[in-house]
Amino acid sequence: MLMIHIKKYYEGITAEEIETVVYNSLEISPVHIHKDKKAHKDALLTLGEEIVTHIHGHKMPVVNYSQEPATQKVAAEH
Repeated sequence: MLMIHIKKYYEGITAEEIETVVYNSLEISPVHIHKDKKAHKDALLTLGEEIVTHIHGHKMPVVNYSQEPATQKVAAEH
């Protein structure tokens, strides 16, 4: 999966747009096969950083789990 697909997936499930100003300024995408390997690596790391920064800036709700055993039986196949 390409990093850009991860960005689009996150945007699709959260309805939030991830701003990628620095990545966009590099003017490189995975289909630019004429660019050198370092340019692609820099773009990938930049995009990843912008995605992570966005996600960390939007606190997800904390889910509290109970330490107590479940009171209902769970169906299981044997």
